[in-house]
Amino acid sequence: MRFNFNSILKRFWNHAYRAKRQHLYLFLDEGGNLDFSNHGTKYFILTSVTKQRSIKLHAPLTEFKYDLLERGINLEHFHASEDNKAVRDRVFKIIQSDLKDLRIDSMIVDKQTVEIAWHKGTQFYPRLLALLIRRVLQDFDLAQFSKVIIITDQIPLTHRRQAVEKSIKMTLKELLPPDIHYGVFHHESKSNFDLQIADYCSWAIYRKWERKEGYYYQMIQPAIENESEAKLE
Repeated sequence: MRFNFNSILKRFWNHAYRAKRQHLYLFLDEGGNLDFSNHGTKYFILTSVTKQRSIKLHAPLTEFKYDLLERGINLEHFHASEDNKAVRDRVFKIIQSDLKDLRIDSMIVDKQTVEIAWHKGTQFYPRLLALLIRRVLQDFDLAQFSKVIIITDQIPLTHRRQAVEKSIKMTLKELLPPDIHYGVFHHESKSNFDLQIADYCSWAIYRKWERKEGYYYQMIQPAIENESEAKLE
């Protein structure tokens, strides 16, 4: 019988890949704006919701959407800053029901402390994003994952999208072992419940910092792993 080393090696690596096929997902959202004048928000906040593959929250969110439609309320997707209080309360209660599957991290920037050189969105945002991703991934045993997937809302400006993608990819290449793949995607938030969950979590943290409102923040606080002010240098 002919010994085929390449065939055996291929079977070994396929088995190893199947044994380590967990995927780590980071869903990103922001609070505040990039206006550094006196007319802008005091804080800019970047938030990630990290999870493995789980759709436990999708079913109750879908049920709630059907409930709204049956009441004659045409709500296409959930968006914390636009939804009314009754909708917002229900969505937060749904998120609160399964916080154990979520990890929430935020980087908060007092924009008054940011030097003018960093004010351009193509510099400020990617730098902050790299800090957040680094902060999240350093707490995971990355060897257990076969792929890290990062999903953001659609970024309308091409130059900003390119800067963001470059920052993410450079950070991942630096942090991930060579056998772990990654993917970076930009989806319309209305198409993705997890981006909508990230929006809600980011909104709650933003309201706590910008307006000192803590009601919704308290509902998600058990899942907040890190919430720290970032210094751009």
